[in-house]
Amino acid sequence: MKINLRNWTMAAALGVGMAGGAAHTVAAPFFQERDHRQRDEQQHEQDYTKNRNYQQGMREGRDDNARNRDHSKKRHFKKDEDQRAYEAGYQKGHSK
Repeated sequence: MKINLRNWTMAAALGVGMAGGAAHTVAAPFFQERDHRQRDEQQHEQDYTKNRNYQQGMREGRDDNARNRDHSKKRHFKKDEDQRAYEAGYQKGHSK
């Protein structure tokens, strides 16, 4: 009985170790994708710094932050890229 219990314990420990390794292997691509997405967003935001809509968003974000308001002016632009630039600037300005 003593040997049987020891074998069962070893088998359980080995199984848990293998399952943990497999979970890590399966989860790794998801974490890499998230890291790439965050890096792309940061690089994309840096491209906006000279965009006039980004700068307008920064000014309005800082102004709203100083007056303790939350997105008081809702701007809508025809181009999605202009809207994203404005929102990126606003979020950056409002968070400071």
